[in-house]
Amino acid sequence: MSHNATMKIRLFLLIATLVPLLLLVKTPTVRGWGAHGHAISGKAAADKLPSKMPEFFRKASAQLSYLNPEPDRWRDRLESQLDRAMDTAAAPDHFIDLELVPEPARRSVNRYDFTAELIKAGQKPTNAGFSPFRIIELFQRVRVEFRLWRMETDPVKRKWIEQRIINDAGILGHYVTDAANPHHSTIHFNGWSGPNPKGYTVYSRERGFHFRFEEEFVGAQIVIGDLYQHMGPEALVIRQPREEIWAFVQKSNDLVEQLYILDKQEPFAATTTSPAHKRFAAERLAAGATLLRDLWWTAWVTSGETPAQSPR
Repeated sequence: MSHNATMKIRLFLLIATLVPLLLLVKTPTVRGWGAHGHAISGKAAADKLPSKMPEFFRKASAQLSYLNPEPDRWRDRLESQLDRAMDTAAAPDHFIDLELVPEPARRSVNRYDFTAELIKAGQKPTNAGFSPFRIIELFQRVRVEFRLWRMETDPVKRKWIEQRIINDAGILGHYVTDAANPHHSTIHFNGWSGPNPKGYTVYSRERGFHFRFEEEFVGAQIVIGDLYQHMGPEALVIRQPREEIWAFVQKSNDLVEQLYILDKQEPFAATTTSPAHKRFAAERLAAGATLLRDLWWTAWVTSGETPAQSPR
């Protein structure tokens, strides 16, 4: 057998070995608004920051945009073979089904008290979700880090703190953006649940409503310029972050039926060009970008204030 023939056989055998292995490798499952929706929401929030925001933070616009989808990248199902928390147990931080949350639970000061109230009401906490608490926790962390940055005099350590601030602020953006989507605030997260007299879209695991809206439609029809026109014009200092975050989630829940009405009129898809559909998606992404910008700004401004003393 000639040398060339031998080399061709070896190449064939190598390809035959590698292709099945490559087919086994899956990319991490992307959730939320899809990488595109998350990225443009984070970028819009960073682009609309006041000029008085620290320069290192304003210059991190591209990084803040990249980090917005990050928590979805972590939920790699290949890793869940080692620990299901990588995928399944992390999910409740991305949503809250308000229909399952009794009023006393909404007044809880942390996720542990919240969990206790849900159990008392006969609910499974991981079914209800924790997204408002994830947002509150990360907001507090960013504010603490800004406070440390203000006090630090060592330029090397200051750089380290800046890295921590950017990372946590970017991750905060993911959960704020998730909360802007009505699907993340309701039991009707991927199709109408329970009695359905109006004939809304029903649950479908493969290419369901959630995926068609967040991934296909937003990826094909929404660009960052669509968000700018719907954002609040000036950054606000939020004096009651907890209340504002819960109100934001409630607003998303109030829009659940409107989202389903639009899908009934014309299903969300990559090829859907309805102005009403586009406006709805752009407004929700812009609402997330606005709240995120305001939380970043609030964390910075209030980190320079003396925290009010509160009882243990």
